[in-house]
Amino acid sequence: MKKLIFTLSVMLSFQALADYVVVVNAANKAAVSMDDVKKIYMGKVASFSDGSSALPIMLSEGNETRDVFSTKVLGKSDSQYIAHWAKMLFTGNGTPPQEVDSFDKVKELVSKNPSTIGYVDESMVDASLKVIGKFN
Repeated sequence: MKKLIFTLSVMLSFQALADYVVVVNAANKAAVSMDDVKKIYMGKVASFSDGSSALPIMLSEGNETRDVFSTKVLGKSDSQYIAHWAKMLFTGNGTPPQEVDSFDKVKELVSKNPSTIGYVDESMVDASLKVIGKFN
């Protein structure tokens, strides 16, 4: 019984330490820093460093990874992030990121469009994606 509890606790701790990565399409040649990621997701800039459009993809509200992304990458709680975009929309100062319900959808959109940027579980990275940074 003790071995089972230990095994389960180890498995759960590894899951809690899952790494996520911010990604763009592999064909995107722009230099993108994690500071740029924050500016794009907060609506402060609408393009990558090379001048091409930046179209951010966000997991749907209530998703645990979205909460981690908001806190670790954007420096805001998800409720603060939502309030930020409510204000931006009210004042006509931008368009919020497109929301999707899964990592699979994020990967699909980013792998098909060089203008998109999103985040996925690190295990999903393949030749269609370029990693910008990591968070957990």
